[in-house]
Amino acid sequence: MRFVIQRVLESEVKVNEKTIGKIGKGFMVLIGISGSDTKEIADKMIKKLIGMRIFEDKDGRTNLSLEAVNGELLLISQFTLYADCKKGNRPGFTKAGNPDMASELYEYIIKKCSEYVSVTERGEFGADMKISLINDGPFTIILDSDEL
Repeated sequence: MRFVIQRVLESEVKVNEKTIGKIGKGFMVLIGISGSDTKEIADKMIKKLIGMRIFEDKDGRTNLSLEAVNGELLLISQFTLYADCKKGNRPGFTKAGNPDMASELYEYIIKKCSEYVSVTERGEFGADMKISLINDGPFTIILDSDEL
């Protein structure tokens, strides 16, 4: 499982020109799910995400978590995080989880995150989404379950 976490001042996701998710200060997270991912792996990733201390304290040090700053979450499914670019110039996506399994895990992640973060917004699995954001910093972290 891969999370690309961007600390944002605001972020929004649209499908068919209609806003379906919008947050203020917090994290916009792109979520890639592989064929071998499980709920147990998702739980580890969620724990790391929720505890991530990358907001500045009064001294300007990145020492505060989402909870400490009353931050919000926007969670977006992104199977292309498992693109295989080893051969040729056209990526393959065989490492990405099959849509049924990945959709189920994506829904699980949203549900679990909403237990910790009161404002948890989402994209639409499998949809053509348009995402806008103001990256704060910029500050972007990549979490890979293979490295936890």
